[in-house]
Amino acid sequence: MKHLIIGTAGHVDHGKTALVKALTGVDTDRLKEEKDRGISIELGFAYLNLPGGRRAGIVDVPGHERFIKNMLAGAGGFDLVLLVIAADEGVMPQTREHLDIIQILQVNKGIVVLTKSELVDEEWLEMVTEDVKDFLQGTTLEEAPILKVSAVTGQGIPELLEQINNMTQETLSRSGTGPSRLPVDRVFTITGFGTVVTGTLLSGTIRAGDVVEVQPQGLTSRIRSIQVHGSKVEQAEAGQRVAVNLAGLEVEQVERGSVVAGLKSLTPSYRLDVRLLLLRSAARSLKNRARVRFYLGTAETLGRVILLDREELEPGSIIYAQMELEAPAVASKGDRFVIRSYSPMQTIGGGAVIDPLPRRKHKRFRKEVLHALVTREKGSPPELVEQHLLANPGLLRTDDVAAGTGLQVSDIEEAVQILEGEGKVKRLSDEGKSFLVSNEIYQRWAKEINSLLSNYHRDFPLREGFPKEELRSKKFSTLTNKVLQLLLIEFEKDGLLRVLPQAVAQKTFMPGPGPVMEKKMSKILGMLKDAAFLPPSWGELCRSTDLNETEGSELLQYLIRTGEMVKVSEDLFFQKDALRQAVEKVSGYLQEKGEISVGEMRDLLQTSRKYALPLIEYFDREKITRRVGDKRLPGRALG
Repeated sequence: MKHLIIGTAGHVDHGKTALVKALTGVDTDRLKEEKDRGISIELGFAYLNLPGGRRAGIVDVPGHERFIKNMLAGAGGFDLVLLVIAADEGVMPQTREHLDIIQILQVNKGIVVLTKSELVDEEWLEMVTEDVKDFLQGTTLEEAPILKVSAVTGQGIPELLEQINNMTQETLSRSGTGPSRLPVDRVFTITGFGTVVTGTLLSGTIRAGDVVEVQPQGLTSRIRSIQVHGSKVEQAEAGQRVAVNLAGLEVEQVERGSVVAGLKSLTPSYRLDVRLLLLRSAARSLKNRARVRFYLGTAETLGRVILLDREELEPGSIIYAQMELEAPAVASKGDRFVIRSYSPMQTIGGGAVIDPLPRRKHKRFRKEVLHALVTREKGSPPELVEQHLLANPGLLRTDDVAAGTGLQVSDIEEAVQILEGEGKVKRLSDEGKSFLVSNEIYQRWAKEINSLLSNYHRDFPLREGFPKEELRSKKFSTLTNKVLQLLLIEFEKDGLLRVLPQAVAQKTFMPGPGPVMEKKMSKILGMLKDAAFLPPSWGELCRSTDLNETEGSELLQYLIRTGEMVKVSEDLFFQKDALRQAVEKVSGYLQEKGEISVGEMRDLLQTSRKYALPLIEYFDREKITRRVGDKRLPGRALG
């Protein structure tokens, strides 16, 4: 293993800190109160140079029952545990509780260290060893080696170092890929540098200069510098103990339990779907909505356990549940957690996060809910991607799916290819960006949109289609205009609708009047054509054909959009052929005379100044004419 974090565990005063000092030369009790009382209260940190040349981080945890929450803040980053049991006392209450925590967190590599062996004779030591073996039966440390050591005389220390070194070869490295994640276990300030946080980097790589987020506070910062084991480095990798100097943040803004992570890689949530074990050693069953203390990473919060398939959970049972938390948590799929009873404070269970961002509060006693959680926990990458897309209707980026499923981006890409081939996923691509949506949701959207369009075309047969902005507001408010256009174009490619510059229409729809409106429209166009350059107002035209205000407005917009009528000025509309004739007459006059006045145009068109003036101003706007004083000369459109 490239990097290794070794943690201690065990009852108070069983010699954990003395053992660490014997291994490393470092006294991890740094607080005055710890020195005065002779016990560890806070987490202690050191590093160990292994015989093979590698350097491992060591986290020394307090053993007193009052400081279990501090122990939990350190235990989540262990790769290998030293379960420390004093030879003169044997297994004690906190030995049992620490072992329960180790098992819940699935720290599966460990060494049992019988300390203070110099205080007992060989016969007693053998008896304690047998007791310890019985104690470990059926646990993750059942096959762990048991070594007898003395931090005072140094007996067994070389053998322990060799055993640790050998175990590093068997311990899997943490993932260096994916977003970086650093649960914070200590925060302090250094004069001239600012806020510094420490923790075990659980995944990814961090570099000096990286922009990161501090969650759940939602703060953005830049990594000013990094230290590993007291030495400044340019980057740190998963599995290392690191100290990170964060720029732009006050020490009060960050706390133990915060997580330093890659940008947009973690989202806080007050709700988590989990697989939950209630320990056999729990004093009583756990009732639905029981209030518990919840420990995740280095964070502690309060919450309630929602049992999804029963009213009461018996000791030794494993179920699916939903945690409702009183403060937001940040998690990834597979993260281990521990729960303790609210009062008295005792470790009673724990498990794994199945979904770090459930979209809703689950209804209890629903088979479909439990089935979905089974898939979420145990499904293949294609099953997980399909389920996530179905549960999150929208256009999702690959990174969104990775955050929601706990899968690597490469696994998601392979899964999407399979799902595309099965017709279960649609991928929309534009300018190097890809968006994913379940085909089931895609088809449902298409059906819903076509229903909207059908009603819209019925109510507004003269309009070209449903306005895009109104569609975005009604159904796709979370999408930008650009992404909505991408989706609509995909619908059009699939023959599901037609996309216009400003609107959307059913594939076969063509705007037009019905039989009754057709007659009224023909009458209006005829009246305009007959009136030539003396057109009646639109209001007069509507009254003459018995069109109400709404009908008149719809028809007017239709005629203008189709070009049958042209708006010259407010409430002045010309029929297209009449306007074309006006343009031809004025153009001919300008070719012959070179200029024209309003009066000359009035006489040329045999109209009145009421129509001639707005018409010639319309010609100016359209570059047919250009005004010079009181005259009009040929415009660019005639040039």
